[in-house]
Amino acid sequence: MSDITTADAGTHMRREIEEIPDAARRLLSDGHPHIREIAAKAGAPVFLASVARGSSDHAATFLKYASEIYLGLAMASLGPSVSSVYGGRVRLSQALVIAISQSGASPDILSVVESASHQGAFTVGLTNTPESPLARLSGATVDICAGPERSVAATKTFVNSILAGLLLLAEIGGDQTLLKALSRLPDHFERAIAMDWRTLAGSIEKRGSLYVVGRGPGLAIAHEAALKFKETCQIHAEAYSSAEVMHGPVSIVENGYPILALGVRDAAEEGLAEAADRMAGQGGEVFATTAKVRQATRIPFEATDHPLTDALVQIVSFYAFIEWFARHRGFNPDIPKHLKKVTQTV
Repeated sequence: MSDITTADAGTHMRREIEEIPDAARRLLSDGHPHIREIAAKAGAPVFLASVARGSSDHAATFLKYASEIYLGLAMASLGPSVSSVYGGRVRLSQALVIAISQSGASPDILSVVESASHQGAFTVGLTNTPESPLARLSGATVDICAGPERSVAATKTFVNSILAGLLLLAEIGGDQTLLKALSRLPDHFERAIAMDWRTLAGSIEKRGSLYVVGRGPGLAIAHEAALKFKETCQIHAEAYSSAEVMHGPVSIVENGYPILALGVRDAAEEGLAEAADRMAGQGGEVFATTAKVRQATRIPFEATDHPLTDALVQIVSFYAFIEWFARHRGFNPDIPKHLKKVTQTV
């Protein structure tokens, strides 16, 4: 196997993965003051709601767990088609509505923001295109400061969307512990890129399918990882919580079926490790980012000092692996089959 280095990977995706630490630094230095102002304007919402598609929706799922665990505020994922196709009108007047779209141009996302704004909801757009229609429609806009992203597969925009959302939630909640942890993320990202996960490749290639398992914010990362397997490598992957996988899906885990278990150092880690070991015990080829497993294979991870940053850092290590794995399988990760950079759905 070739070494995971910039020299052997002239893809946009690899370069953009390596830009993640600096993109995070830009957001923390240039964007955080504006986010603090937005948090002050948001006041005290009764609940939160998100609208997004694809990787951006996985970012929204991450923020849902952050909001509900650390703010105590319910966060609902809105179905864009409810507004754009069915003409429905969800009552959002007391909500803080967060729309996430790197292009800021998808009509169905815009229809939800427009409906929410007309009801008097405070809407915040997280986008990598500050001159986009989303920016014009939203009550407040956060430029996620990721810079141009040329690879179809989102990497640095996914990370900075979550970072921007976490900064907003931490400011709303006055969570100084989380804010300090977020400020240290760029250094963690740099070390995470160097983590070598290539040991996963053999069993995944052999079966052509796998489960990616997580819990809480780690589940959002699992969904993003499963998407990238399909998007860049033509590998079928499904994401489950470490609890939900036991309600049926576990029945096919045998004879070396591969599992990637994303363990985060939080209250769910013990249970995830137990699930990973159980699946390894029944014949699965299980790889886990936790030191608590006994039968599953441990893979290296960059530990941080907060559960939320712990989860976010893992996607950076995964991105470095999946870019290499796509090339290893003969694919160009910059140009996935049947996909384009900006997808506009109604």
